[in-house]
Amino acid sequence: MTGRLEGRLIGLGVCGSIAAYKAVELLRLLRAEGADVVVMLTPSAATFVGPLTFGALSRHAVETDVLGLLPDQRIGHIVVADAADAIVVAPATARWLGAMANGIASDVVTATCLATSAPVLFAPAMDGDMWTHRATRDNVTRLQEAFGYRMIAPETGSLASGQEGIGRLAELPLIVDAVVEAVAGSPIRAGASARPPLVAPSHDPDLEGRHVVVSAGGTAEAIDPVRFIGNRSTGRMGVAIAEAALARGAGVTIVAGRVEVPLPAAATVVRAESTAAMRAAVLDAVIEHPADALVMAAAVADFRPAAAAVTKLTRGEGMTLELEPTEDILAEVGARARARDLAARPVIVGFAAETGSLERAPDKLRRKGADLLVANDVSEPGSGFGTDTNRVVILGADGSRDELPLLTKREVADRLLDRVVALLDERRG
Repeated sequence: MTGRLEGRLIGLGVCGSIAAYKAVELLRLLRAEGADVVVMLTPSAATFVGPLTFGALSRHAVETDVLGLLPDQRIGHIVVADAADAIVVAPATARWLGAMANGIASDVVTATCLATSAPVLFAPAMDGDMWTHRATRDNVTRLQEAFGYRMIAPETGSLASGQEGIGRLAELPLIVDAVVEAVAGSPIRAGASARPPLVAPSHDPDLEGRHVVVSAGGTAEAIDPVRFIGNRSTGRMGVAIAEAALARGAGVTIVAGRVEVPLPAAATVVRAESTAAMRAAVLDAVIEHPADALVMAAAVADFRPAAAAVTKLTRGEGMTLELEPTEDILAEVGARARARDLAARPVIVGFAAETGSLERAPDKLRRKGADLLVANDVSEPGSGFGTDTNRVVILGADGSRDELPLLTKREVADRLLDRVVALLDERRG
């Protein structure tokens, strides 16, 4: 089921209140609705809940400094301000209300709100007498009437002071509902490349001592020395898998076709732009020098010209090409792998790029002899070639079917490698 905030980026500002601990659960609820969340902390908020907790759950670096830079040298809070679909400040303290109402950018939360044109919501939390003070009420009125900010009103109950009264942070589902309502009907403001980058999750070195071969990019089948038959693959998915495997301790060989993204320096790279060259490279890396796993993420051409011209063809009235099928690399490697004892057999992973339907994927998994098949509909927005995200279904030879939501390609890579590691552990005992 698709979350109500699927594909959205939400900025979560947290101020220095005892209710800051509830922001951790709010982050989880926003993520459960499909949102990508970046957290901003005021200095006092960080004394209640540290950045490490929010960073681990959000998968983003936590913004704590107005002068903080992202790894690509962009100003962190400005990127959040420009890319977020909405910003919610919860808990919002009396101090933040006063600073925000008067445009004083004294912390990263206020600065982000000042710099954004996205909807801003705030959920106050404070002592009852603070909440009812005329200064606080005037600040709230200014934020609502002059700035158009939306308030999720505090509730009555037990307060940190030990008193009973108004000032408790609103119930978290109400805050989530308010965020959903604020973005309803508006387009997503920014794609993954314009957002703060994700921080790769830390993993145990569960591929340490293992060799993983990954094919990446598209193949090019020559028509003549100048022209070729190709496809739209950029290599992003294959590179994401290679980087994830390296982060988990694997030795990685990348068999690279035509790619448009940098290849990780720590990997061994074998260039193979045609299907025939890729077949030779994959068989050498997986069969002749046994590997523990092969992930065939490359978009390999199904056909090539039966005969390539040795000189450039001249322009004419038209051209007719006779095509022949290319080698089925995945099926050949799968057949050779099945000839081995199970304990020595590499895990074979195939990819299936489909359009409109994934109905053919289970049959492809069976025919290719793969252990896992990653299928996606490349006509779906955010799931095709050249994107930073992907929505895939992972099919297993055991009949399993894991339908993943729209994720970054690095997240898809780690989900896939979790399955690969489990199969390797089972086979190797």
